[in-house]
Amino acid sequence: MSECPVCGAEVAISDDPVEGELLDCEECGAELEILALGPITLGEAPEMEEDWGE
Repeated sequence: MSECPVCGAEVAISDDPVEGELLDCEECGAELEILALGPITLGEAPEMEEDWGE
């Protein structure tokens, strides 16, 4: 378990976490990204910008 950087709720982490893995906070719905593995650090996932083939 780790703490959501948005709301402070506990976020479940898989048994085999990978840096860059995306997770969702069950409490606030924020999309989170694993930024580092030792210790596990979570941050808000960057917003994906639309790519219209330009």
